[in-house]
Amino acid sequence: MDDERLIIQGVTEEGKKLRPSDWIERVCSSMSAFEEQECRLSLAKNIQPCVIDGEKCLVLARNLETKNPAAYEFVMNFASLNRLKVLADRRHGDRALGE
Repeated sequence: MDDERLIIQGVTEEGKKLRPSDWIERVCSSMSAFEEQECRLSLAKNIQPCVIDGEKCLVLARNLETKNPAAYEFVMNFASLNRLKVLADRRHGDRALGE
């Protein structure tokens, strides 16, 4: 999966929803930056929340591992420790991250 984007679902390998239910927002906000001129928090472009088939997911861009190895390791360790489902994201074009 090295050259593909990853989708981390909010569901464990056993099929249970991860609690707390806002874990995706928490992970995204920890990777965001404060834009002083606009006085708002800006989400990282290579880690985005997404809803796929009605399930909240976290999408990692293919370039995250090289651009921010610490963030990639943090998110992947989080997914592993919580036994979350991690899938390849095969979307392309405008719908894809980090092309």
